[in-house]
Amino acid sequence: MIDINLYEQIRHLYSVEGMSQRAIARELGISRNTVRRYCHGEHVPWEKTPRTRSSPVTDPIRDIVAKWLKEDKDAPCKQRHTAERIHQLLVADHNFAGGKSTIRKLVKELKAENVKAFVPLEFDPGEAAQVDWGEATFYLAGKKTTCYLFCYRLCYSSAPFVVPFPSQRQEAFLAGHVMAFNFFGGVPKRIFYDNLKTAVKEGWGRYVKAEQSSFVALRGHYAFRSVFCNPRAANEKGLVENLVGLKRRNIFVPVPRVDDYNQLQQETSRRCLQYIKHHHIRYKPLSVQDAFTKEQAHLLPLPLREFDYALTTTAAVQLDGLAKFQGNRYSVPIHLAGRRVTIKGHPLKVDIHYRGDLVASYERCYRKGQTFMQAEHYFPLLVTKPRSLYNAAPLKNASLPAAFARARDLLLAEEKDQELAKIIKLTLIFGLEAVETALAQALTQGVVNAETVRYLLDQSQTSKPLPSLLGIGPRVEPPDLSRYDQLLGGAGR
Repeated sequence: MIDINLYEQIRHLYSVEGMSQRAIARELGISRNTVRRYCHGEHVPWEKTPRTRSSPVTDPIRDIVAKWLKEDKDAPCKQRHTAERIHQLLVADHNFAGGKSTIRKLVKELKAENVKAFVPLEFDPGEAAQVDWGEATFYLAGKKTTCYLFCYRLCYSSAPFVVPFPSQRQEAFLAGHVMAFNFFGGVPKRIFYDNLKTAVKEGWGRYVKAEQSSFVALRGHYAFRSVFCNPRAANEKGLVENLVGLKRRNIFVPVPRVDDYNQLQQETSRRCLQYIKHHHIRYKPLSVQDAFTKEQAHLLPLPLREFDYALTTTAAVQLDGLAKFQGNRYSVPIHLAGRRVTIKGHPLKVDIHYRGDLVASYERCYRKGQTFMQAEHYFPLLVTKPRSLYNAAPLKNASLPAAFARARDLLLAEEKDQELAKIIKLTLIFGLEAVETALAQALTQGVVNAETVRYLLDQSQTSKPLPSLLGIGPRVEPPDLSRYDQLLGGAGR
């Protein structure tokens, strides 16, 4: 390669001055081959010609490593060949004498050859959204817990919404959609998914033949279309793929410590709103906030009635007042024994209905073989069976107010089961909360019996101020007593 100044002289003498190649070589004291190469301007000195060089160290094992990397495409992500492992295998099985850095360069080169390009996508406002699941760790009431993140992202504005759930079951999948639609105030025309079992019943990708009936009902209610991506095609929904990692790094670092899932959801929603308000994605003309404001006007309107995403079933109430749901048992008011109730399993709670009325509600438990009771469900029966109070499971296993539990222990220790039955009967008249207050007062006075509790309850009832009756009903004028004096005095006669 020659100097740029020399190249300039060659071109000037040949093109401007019209000198021959032999004369230019003699004038500049250089080879005629150099003059022949550069005089026509076909070659330039600042452009390097790529060279193909052989590599005697890696060429013999290049095809072997390429074959291993190709087989890795069908292997689990965490069980694929690393450069370190490849070097170990080559040394052990192929007598490789090269170093680890040589293999690292070869692996990097081979992977670069197999990189698949993709077409950048662009969406219109309100056209589409993407959905995916992720995992994160947090502390629930001091216990380390894994939650599943329902991640939803609008394609035009990139506005995100994330919901943490205890599981990825059907009801959580449906609930995530309903919460996302309510959060954004509208529905996109299309939503992109992986081949989720909660959505796909048969087939995959563009060859999906059947979808889950509950998911079809959700689609019909909110009038959107589903689009399923091809297997291992993360680029088809890259926005939400990035959202999973983004929210895990920003919301769950440091690891949150909360009392319940509702508290975690409040923090997650707050962070999503903060992202929408303050973030501007590089190479996009509008901020996320401005783009979302534009997109919101193009979303489909919400239906007048919210979709019921609960897992609904019916169950017979056993004679012990328990109804079975998802491998667990839940108590209901004892008068419903022998009847059928409707149970709705929400992602975070279980509601039990009888003829349209809510009769019991519990926190959702995903462990099986558990029994949950509310003591007040059995109070009408316990009143008639005072001898059972010593071993009644609802009084032992169910959580009771502090004063009621203390009074129970005191009375049963003194074998006053009849007295405890009378106090329980008072809860049927005045309610558990009022009896709890009266029991707390009785305990401070050191006298715990039904008569004292009844007296305190009556006192609390009579001490309440009566409502004013002034201005209500017809107005009555006060009597004129002087008329009676006239009658007694004989004025009337």
